[in-house]
Amino acid sequence: MEKIELGVPKPLLERLPADDDVAAADMQRAVGGWEAQVNEIIDSAEDDREAAAQILDVIDRFEARCETYDDLVPELRAWGQSPIYAIVWRTLYADVVAQLYEHDDLTDHIDRERNARLVDDGIRLQDM
Repeated sequence: MEKIELGVPKPLLERLPADDDVAAADMQRAVGGWEAQVNEIIDSAEDDREAAAQILDVIDRFEARCETYDDLVPELRAWGQSPIYAIVWRTLYADVVAQLYEHDDLTDHIDRERNARLVDDGIRLQDM
């Protein structure tokens, strides 16, 4: 499997308040760390299936975090707070997942692994 390159979309950075350079740097540092983590998974995995399984775990965590930030938006609004940071981080997680799926080589393996998990879960539920 080839190395993965991830980045923070420029339109996302432009949504941040103009006087806040810290959030943009945090986002870029976070994405750099995620890129390193994914590439380490690819390098250390014995085969593409094992790498896809571990990357699918990463994707599942990102999707869960995306939902968490999504749940924060109305709560922040209810308290009179600006939800911009929650919105931007939610969008970043969703965008990173999309970037991972843009790699055709990786997408095929992830789809196979996700389907295998669905079948495995279905078999376990039937046995109950």
